Amino acid sequence: MNKRALLIAFHFPPQAGSSGIQRTLSFSKHLGRHGWEPMVLSAHPRAYDIQNPSQLASVPSQLVVKRAFVLDVKRHIGIKNRYPGLLALPDRWTSWLFGAVPAGLSMIRKHRPQVIWTTFPIATANLIGLVLHRLTGLPWIADLRDPMLQVTYPTATLQRKAFQWIEAQTLKHCTLAVCTTHSAMQAYASRFPDLAWKFRVIENGYDEDGLSMQGVELGKKSQAPDRRITLLHSGMLYKNGRSPSAFLHAIAALKRQGKIDASSLHVMLRAPGDVEPITELIAEQDIGDIVEIAPAIPYREALREMLSVDGLLIFQGKQYNAQIPAKIYEYFWARRPVLGLVDAAGETAHVLRAAGFDSLVAMDQVEAITPALERFVEQIRSGTAYVATPEVVAQCSRANRARQLADVFDEVACVTQAEVALENP
Repeated sequence: MNKRALLIAFHFPPQAGSSGIQRTLSFSKHLGRHGWEPMVLSAHPRAYDIQNPSQLASVPSQLVVKRAFVLDVKRHIGIKNRYPGLLALPDRWTSWLFGAVPAGLSMIRKHRPQVIWTTFPIATANLIGLVLHRLTGLPWIADLRDPMLQVTYPTATLQRKAFQWIEAQTLKHCTLAVCTTHSAMQAYASRFPDLAWKFRVIENGYDEDGLSMQGVELGKKSQAPDRRITLLHSGMLYKNGRSPSAFLHAIAALKRQGKIDASSLHVMLRAPGDVEPITELIAEQDIGDIVEIAPAIPYREALREMLSVDGLLIFQGKQYNAQIPAKIYEYFWARRPVLGLVDAAGETAHVLRAAGFDSLVAMDQVEAITPALERFVEQIRSGTAYVATPEVVAQCSRANRARQLADVFDEVACVTQAEVALENP
């Protein structure tokens, strides 16, 4: 195998708390099946405020991984979480640029990759890709897991200007840009019409190698009328864009009406992030006997937990209509019913509907969530709740996404070889 790709990613084991590590990790595991040998340039673990060393076992033993110097301005330079804003432009890990560029050049000289791939939302990764591309002339694929500029982010004036400049330079100089949703690609194409030809879509997916399914019955439907139903949300929740507030009020309403209680319904919010406001709301609504806040667990355990519950929850508000939570594909894989608390016009709602799910309701409307939740629980109890088909599951595997990325690499490598041939007849 003589085709090599340099993958530049901040989110990589042992970092924890971002689903982005699974995208890079899966590419590093599966690209080899499609003729590309990956190597990874990441950040020194000191940059990660949350770590999960058990994730290191998922990194292929033969994979070349270089971890470059970086400091987190907030934790390593700041005093009581206060630090000069100029030192955090475009983000708190801007020092990674100064460690990663020489490290990347060394890897390029030694291993001779044919392409460079970077993944955002750490903006410094795009700067690293830009510099290495300009210095070496290698084709550069910019992976935009999230849109760089959003209505609500970044809000700070200087940071927004920095993001705007980096975004423009990225799209000007990258060979191709990859989005994770079609709506994000369309939004970029409308903002940069002269560069619309550069965009491709490779969605996120689930890692079929992540968990042995031995002894687990996929898609099992409950038909026990009196058994307690357990619903799970696995991952971050936050005030703007993924708030569980209206959902918790709906649970309280159903409890007051006598339609649910602790013996009939258990809702688990696994690793929601900032637990204090959620805990306060749970106490305020007197639903602590139904709703549980649970701590983070290793990725494989989180996947197994998805298989053990009766239904899964997804939160995605209007602010993130152009994005799809990576966990949705793991939800499909688990073959469990899904209740989508999503905006009807958003990309998440589109993906759910395309996969056949119809239990969708606006995240912020208590009056709509209350009957939808009651109906969802009853469908699970009766065994009529929808689960993803084998065809949907197969399409969403990360191995399939790696094949799509290999196709993109082949595309730019062929173009580069043709250009070299023209220049050197």
